[in-house]
Amino acid sequence: MIKSLISRIGHEVRVWLSELGLAFRTLFAILVSGLGLWKRPRLITTQIHFIGNYSLVIILVSGLFVGFVLAYQGYYTLNRYGSESALGLLVALSLARELGPVITALLFAGRAGTSLTAEIGLMKAGEQLAAMEMMAVNPLQRVLAPRFIAGIIAMPILATLFTAMGIFGGYLVGVQLIGVDEGSFWSQMQGGVELYEDIGNGIVKSVVFGFAATFIAIYQGYQAEATPEGVSRATTRTVVLSSLMVLWLDFVLTALMFK
Repeated sequence: MIKSLISRIGHEVRVWLSELGLAFRTLFAILVSGLGLWKRPRLITTQIHFIGNYSLVIILVSGLFVGFVLAYQGYYTLNRYGSESALGLLVALSLARELGPVITALLFAGRAGTSLTAEIGLMKAGEQLAAMEMMAVNPLQRVLAPRFIAGIIAMPILATLFTAMGIFGGYLVGVQLIGVDEGSFWSQMQGGVELYEDIGNGIVKSVVFGFAATFIAIYQGYQAEATPEGVSRATTRTVVLSSLMVLWLDFVLTALMFK
Protein backbone atom coordinates (compact mmCIF):
# COMPACT_ATOMS: atom_id res chain seq x y z
CA MET A 1 0.00 0.00 0.00
CA ILE A 2 2.70 2.46 1.00
CA LYS A 3 4.90 1.45 -1.93
CA SER A 4 1.97 1.91 -4.32
CA LEU A 5 1.25 5.37 -2.89
CA ILE A 6 4.89 6.42 -3.14
CA SER A 7 5.07 5.08 -6.69
CA ARG A 8 1.96 6.99 -7.67
CA ILE A 9 3.24 10.24 -6.14
CA GLY A 10 6.59 9.78 -7.87
CA HIS A 11 4.86 9.20 -11.19
CA GLU A 12 2.74 12.34 -10.81
CA VAL A 13 5.78 14.43 -9.87
CA ARG A 14 7.73 13.09 -12.84
CA VAL A 15 4.85 13.88 -15.21
CA TRP A 16 4.52 17.38 -13.73
CA LEU A 17 8.24 18.08 -14.05
CA SER A 18 8.24 16.78 -17.62
CA GLU A 19 5.32 19.07 -18.50
CA LEU A 20 7.03 22.01 -16.82
CA GLY A 21 10.24 21.38 -18.73
CA LEU A 22 8.34 21.17 -22.02
CA ALA A 23 6.61 24.45 -21.24
CA PHE A 24 9.91 26.22 -20.57
CA ARG A 25 11.46 24.80 -23.74
CA THR A 26 8.47 26.02 -25.74
CA LEU A 27 8.70 29.45 -24.13
CA PHE A 28 12.39 29.71 -24.96
CA ALA A 29 11.72 28.65 -28.56
CA ILE A 30 8.96 31.28 -28.88
CA LEU A 31 11.22 34.01 -27.50
CA VAL A 32 14.01 33.06 -29.90
CA SER A 33 11.57 32.90 -32.83
CA GLY A 34 10.16 36.31 -31.93
CA LEU A 35 13.52 38.03 -32.35
CA GLY A 36 13.11 38.13 -36.12
CA LEU A 37 9.59 39.55 -36.09
CA TRP A 38 10.81 43.15 -36.15
CA LYS A 39 11.20 42.66 -39.90
CA ARG A 40 7.48 41.81 -40.18
CA PRO A 41 5.69 44.04 -37.64
CA ARG A 42 2.37 43.62 -39.41
CA LEU A 43 2.09 40.11 -37.99
CA ILE A 44 2.13 41.61 -34.50
CA THR A 45 -0.12 44.61 -35.19
CA THR A 46 -2.72 42.36 -36.79
CA GLN A 47 -2.81 40.18 -33.67
CA ILE A 48 -2.98 43.22 -31.36
CA HIS A 49 -6.02 44.39 -33.30
CA PHE A 50 -7.50 40.88 -33.19
CA ILE A 51 -6.95 40.41 -29.45
CA GLY A 52 -8.08 43.95 -28.61
CA ASN A 53 -11.32 43.64 -30.56
CA TYR A 54 -12.14 40.37 -28.85
CA SER A 55 -11.77 41.89 -25.39
CA LEU A 56 -12.51 45.61 -25.75
CA VAL A 57 -16.28 45.64 -25.24
CA ILE A 58 -16.31 43.38 -22.19
CA ILE A 59 -13.36 45.29 -20.71
CA LEU A 60 -15.08 48.67 -21.05
CA VAL A 61 -18.47 47.50 -19.78
CA SER A 62 -16.92 45.62 -16.85
CA GLY A 63 -14.77 48.61 -15.94
CA LEU A 64 -17.81 50.88 -15.89
CA PHE A 65 -19.78 48.62 -13.56
CA VAL A 66 -16.78 48.00 -11.31
CA GLY A 67 -16.48 51.78 -10.98
CA PHE A 68 -20.16 51.97 -10.04
CA VAL A 69 -19.74 49.38 -7.31
CA LEU A 70 -16.52 50.91 -5.99
CA ALA A 71 -18.16 54.31 -5.67
CA TYR A 72 -21.13 52.93 -3.75
CA GLN A 73 -19.04 50.77 -1.44
CA GLY A 74 -16.40 53.43 -0.98
CA TYR A 75 -18.90 56.13 -0.13
CA TYR A 76 -20.62 53.89 2.40
CA THR A 77 -17.30 53.22 4.14
CA LEU A 78 -15.88 56.75 3.95
CA ASN A 79 -19.13 58.34 5.09
CA ARG A 80 -18.77 56.60 8.46
CA TYR A 81 -15.58 58.60 9.05
CA GLY A 82 -16.60 61.86 7.39
CA SER A 83 -14.13 61.41 4.51
CA GLU A 84 -16.45 61.44 1.50
CA SER A 85 -14.12 63.85 -0.31
CA ALA A 86 -11.53 61.05 -0.64
CA LEU A 87 -13.88 58.93 -2.75
CA GLY A 88 -12.06 59.78 -5.98
CA LEU A 89 -8.72 58.79 -4.44
CA LEU A 90 -10.16 55.49 -3.20
CA VAL A 91 -11.61 54.61 -6.60
CA ALA A 92 -8.45 55.57 -8.50
CA LEU A 93 -6.04 53.71 -6.21
CA SER A 94 -8.19 50.58 -6.10
CA LEU A 95 -8.37 50.46 -9.88
CA ALA A 96 -4.81 51.49 -10.72
CA ARG A 97 -3.08 49.27 -8.18
CA GLU A 98 -5.22 46.17 -8.05
CA LEU A 99 -8.59 45.80 -9.72
CA GLY A 100 -7.62 47.18 -13.12
CA PRO A 101 -4.78 44.75 -13.91
CA VAL A 102 -6.32 41.73 -12.15
CA ILE A 103 -9.87 41.89 -13.52
CA THR A 104 -8.57 42.78 -16.97
CA ALA A 105 -6.30 39.73 -16.92
CA LEU A 106 -9.14 37.45 -15.81
CA LEU A 107 -11.44 38.79 -18.51
CA PHE A 108 -8.62 38.54 -21.03
CA ALA A 109 -8.05 34.89 -20.15
CA GLY A 110 -11.75 34.10 -20.47
CA ARG A 111 -12.27 35.95 -23.76
CA ALA A 112 -9.08 36.37 -25.81
CA GLY A 113 -7.17 33.52 -24.15
CA THR A 114 -9.76 30.90 -24.97
CA SER A 115 -9.98 32.26 -28.52
CA LEU A 116 -6.22 31.91 -28.98
CA THR A 117 -6.24 28.37 -27.60
CA ALA A 118 -9.14 27.29 -29.79
CA GLU A 119 -7.64 28.92 -32.88
CA ILE A 120 -4.23 27.29 -32.49
CA GLY A 121 -5.77 23.99 -31.42
CA LEU A 122 -8.00 23.90 -34.50
CA MET A 123 -5.02 24.75 -36.69
CA LYS A 124 -3.23 21.76 -35.19
CA ALA A 125 -6.29 19.51 -35.56
CA GLY A 126 -6.63 20.60 -39.19
CA GLU A 127 -2.92 19.85 -39.75
CA GLN A 128 -2.23 23.45 -40.77
CA LEU A 129 0.76 23.62 -38.44
CA ALA A 130 2.11 20.38 -39.93
CA ALA A 131 1.60 21.81 -43.42
CA MET A 132 3.65 24.87 -42.44
CA GLU A 133 6.49 22.65 -41.31
CA MET A 134 6.32 20.75 -44.60
CA MET A 135 6.72 24.08 -46.44
CA ALA A 136 9.73 25.00 -44.26
CA VAL A 137 7.72 27.63 -42.34
CA ASN A 138 8.35 27.68 -38.61
CA PRO A 139 4.90 27.67 -36.91
CA LEU A 140 6.43 29.06 -33.74
CA GLN A 141 7.60 32.17 -35.58
CA ARG A 142 4.58 32.49 -37.87
CA VAL A 143 1.75 31.59 -35.50
CA LEU A 144 2.77 31.52 -31.84
CA ALA A 145 5.33 34.32 -31.46
CA PRO A 146 3.18 37.13 -32.99
CA ARG A 147 0.25 36.21 -30.74
CA PHE A 148 2.50 36.00 -27.70
CA ILE A 149 4.01 39.44 -28.26
CA ALA A 150 0.63 40.93 -29.14
CA GLY A 151 -0.90 39.65 -25.91
CA ILE A 152 1.87 41.23 -23.82
CA ILE A 153 1.37 44.57 -25.59
CA ALA A 154 -2.43 44.48 -25.56
CA MET A 155 -2.83 43.70 -21.86
CA PRO A 156 -1.53 47.05 -20.47
CA ILE A 157 -3.64 48.93 -23.03
CA LEU A 158 -6.77 47.03 -22.00
CA ALA A 159 -5.96 47.49 -18.30
CA THR A 160 -5.54 51.23 -18.82
CA LEU A 161 -8.90 51.44 -20.58
CA PHE A 162 -10.51 49.40 -17.80
CA THR A 163 -9.09 51.75 -15.17
CA ALA A 164 -10.16 54.87 -17.04
CA MET A 165 -13.68 53.54 -17.53
CA GLY A 166 -13.84 52.52 -13.88
CA ILE A 167 -12.85 56.02 -12.74
CA PHE A 168 -15.52 57.45 -15.05
CA GLY A 169 -18.07 55.07 -13.53
CA GLY A 170 -17.02 56.14 -10.04
CA TYR A 171 -17.44 59.77 -11.07
CA LEU A 172 -20.95 59.15 -12.39
CA VAL A 173 -22.11 57.45 -9.20
CA GLY A 174 -20.10 59.47 -6.66
CA VAL A 175 -20.52 62.96 -8.09
CA GLN A 176 -23.57 62.90 -10.33
CA LEU A 177 -25.72 60.44 -8.36
CA ILE A 178 -24.66 60.61 -4.71
CA GLY A 179 -23.58 64.26 -4.73
CA VAL A 180 -19.90 64.23 -3.68
CA ASP A 181 -18.20 67.54 -4.44
CA GLU A 182 -16.72 67.34 -7.93
CA GLY A 183 -13.68 69.47 -7.11
CA SER A 184 -12.79 67.33 -4.10
CA PHE A 185 -13.32 64.15 -6.12
CA TRP A 186 -10.75 65.11 -8.76
CA SER A 187 -8.31 67.08 -6.57
CA GLN A 188 -7.95 64.27 -4.03
CA MET A 189 -7.31 61.86 -6.88
CA GLN A 190 -4.70 64.08 -8.52
CA GLY A 191 -2.92 64.75 -5.24
CA GLY A 192 -2.88 61.17 -3.96
CA VAL A 193 -2.13 59.01 -6.99
CA GLU A 194 1.59 58.64 -7.71
CA LEU A 195 2.78 58.09 -11.26
CA TYR A 196 5.46 55.48 -10.54
CA GLU A 197 4.30 53.89 -7.30
CA ASP A 198 0.64 53.46 -8.26
CA ILE A 199 0.17 53.73 -12.02
CA GLY A 200 3.62 52.28 -12.76
CA ASN A 201 3.05 49.28 -10.50
CA GLY A 202 -0.29 48.63 -12.17
CA ILE A 203 1.33 48.67 -15.60
CA VAL A 204 4.05 46.27 -14.45
CA LYS A 205 1.38 43.92 -13.12
CA SER A 206 -0.58 44.04 -16.37
CA VAL A 207 2.54 43.26 -18.42
CA VAL A 208 3.37 40.26 -16.23
CA PHE A 209 -0.23 39.06 -16.34
CA GLY A 210 -0.26 39.45 -20.11
CA PHE A 211 2.94 37.42 -20.39
CA ALA A 212 1.54 34.59 -18.26
CA ALA A 213 -2.02 34.48 -19.62
CA THR A 214 -0.98 34.70 -23.28
CA PHE A 215 1.70 32.02 -22.97
CA ILE A 216 -0.68 29.64 -21.20
CA ALA A 217 -3.27 30.20 -23.93
CA ILE A 218 -0.97 29.58 -26.88
CA TYR A 219 0.85 26.71 -25.15
CA GLN A 220 -2.38 24.89 -24.38
CA GLY A 221 -3.50 25.32 -27.98
CA TYR A 222 -0.14 24.17 -29.34
CA GLN A 223 -0.04 21.08 -27.11
CA ALA A 224 -3.73 20.20 -27.45
CA GLU A 225 -4.74 16.82 -28.81
CA ALA A 226 -5.69 17.05 -32.47
CA THR A 227 -9.34 16.23 -31.79
CA PRO A 228 -12.42 18.34 -30.97
CA GLU A 229 -12.41 16.91 -27.44
CA GLY A 230 -8.72 17.75 -27.05
CA VAL A 231 -9.27 21.35 -28.15
CA SER A 232 -12.21 21.63 -25.76
CA ARG A 233 -10.14 20.37 -22.82
CA ALA A 234 -7.27 22.71 -23.74
CA THR A 235 -9.65 25.68 -23.77
CA THR A 236 -10.94 24.77 -20.32
CA ARG A 237 -7.40 24.39 -18.98
CA THR A 238 -6.53 27.81 -20.37
CA VAL A 239 -9.19 29.53 -18.28
CA VAL A 240 -8.41 27.59 -15.10
CA LEU A 241 -4.61 27.82 -15.26
CA SER A 242 -4.59 31.46 -16.39
CA SER A 243 -6.94 32.53 -13.59
CA LEU A 244 -4.93 30.72 -10.93
CA MET A 245 -1.63 32.04 -12.30
CA VAL A 246 -2.91 35.63 -12.40
CA LEU A 247 -4.11 35.49 -8.79
CA TRP A 248 -0.85 33.90 -7.61
CA LEU A 249 1.28 36.42 -9.49
CA ASP A 250 -0.85 39.23 -8.09
CA PHE A 251 -0.04 38.12 -4.56
CA VAL A 252 3.68 37.82 -5.33
CA LEU A 253 3.90 41.18 -7.12
CA THR A 254 1.88 42.95 -4.43
CA ALA A 255 4.13 41.57 -1.72
CA LEU A 256 7.22 42.76 -3.63
CA MET A 257 5.87 46.20 -4.56
CA PHE A 258 4.30 47.22 -1.25
CA LYS A 259 6.64 45.56 1.22
